[in-house]
Amino acid sequence: MIGVKYSDIRRNAEFNEAVGDFVSQIIFGEPGRFERYSTLAVHDNGRLIAGVLYHHFHPRDGVIEMSAGSIDKRWLTRPVLRAMFSVPFEMLGCQLAVLRVSERNAPMLRIAKAYGFLEFIIPRLRGRGEAEHILTLSDDDWRANRFNRGRS
Repeated sequence: MIGVKYSDIRRNAEFNEAVGDFVSQIIFGEPGRFERYSTLAVHDNGRLIAGVLYHHFHPRDGVIEMSAGSIDKRWLTRPVLRAMFSVPFEMLGCQLAVLRVSERNAPMLRIAKAYGFLEFIIPRLRGRGEAEHILTLSDDDWRANRFNRGRS
């Protein structure tokens, strides 16, 4: 059974760091590449299969960056998507969420576009031979997307 757990450094620093290192390892191939974040852990019967990091939060502007990594393709269910985006848009009152995705991560790029993100491509942002896609999702687009229709 896939479930989610939200944590931040004030509530459970060790758990938060473990999820952060898990995501960092998947994205960058090494732990510890992120600082100052809160996490959403996705587990399957207690085994961590995915994590979402919420970082670079700018409350005055209502903007937050999100980074995610997984070891199981089944992690991104509708309930997980609802929980994942409830954090920035409902809990934190953000007006914009930002994802940075490698050009080599075609599945995530496809999912983000289907979910309603706008895309901006920056050549060489991940190094000389790799572009990065900056993807943005406004709270208005999130509320209007097909995954949220019928939600109160």
